[in-house]
Amino acid sequence: MSDKTDKTTHFGFETVPESEKAGRVQGVFNSVASKYDVMNDVMSVGIHRVWKDAMMDWLAPRPGQRLLDVAGGTGDISFRFLKRAGHGHATVLDLTEPMLIEGRKRAEAEQMADSLDWVVGDAMALPFEANSFDVYTISFGIRNVTRPQEALNEAFRVLRPGGRLMVLEFSQIPNDGLQKLYDLYSFNVIPRMGQMIAGDRDSYQYLVESIRNFPDQDTFLSMLRKAGFENAKYRNLSMGIAALHSGWKI
Repeated sequence: MSDKTDKTTHFGFETVPESEKAGRVQGVFNSVASKYDVMNDVMSVGIHRVWKDAMMDWLAPRPGQRLLDVAGGTGDISFRFLKRAGHGHATVLDLTEPMLIEGRKRAEAEQMADSLDWVVGDAMALPFEANSFDVYTISFGIRNVTRPQEALNEAFRVLRPGGRLMVLEFSQIPNDGLQKLYDLYSFNVIPRMGQMIAGDRDSYQYLVESIRNFPDQDTFLSMLRKAGFENAKYRNLSMGIAALHSGWKI
């Protein structure tokens, strides 16, 4: 047995064997798949749409680009990317098949069917050859990956030279007082709303805990650089409730 199987990781505030995390994360997203877009509205008070548009503004998709959208679930980022690019191709990859099924039900998926692939796969072991994509995005997904550094290493591998990585993720507010207020909202309100809207308190409790466990902006920036990305930088959104990280494979 390799020592890797004995390592532990976070599942929310719980410590679990690494080998268990992917299955437990899948359980969360199997549970919330049909209400995932509602869930994002709950988690961000509706602002996730503005953040995703900000992501596209900084990314500036160009015609003909090939996108890999990891943890792409219901297709939000891929649809935006293809609309902005005018024409191109997007591959939506997700560990959880029910999320992809929900994405394919959306009207945009039908309209863009010729430009979209939907693939079940693992961010830490992407089923693609090196140098295959112009752009790699992951939106509210990397904190659910068992070993985020491995996901970033894989992102670097599958991007072409000149390719770009962009990560949108909940982050930390660089003001202790405001962070405490946000934590009060997160831990007291979001799980209750999850119970009311989706009949699922536990999944929302996990999602809140996973946000607090995720590295802060500067720590995550160093992880991008460790994976090989250059000109790496980040922008805070809504005072740091979320952050956009960008890096280039040069």
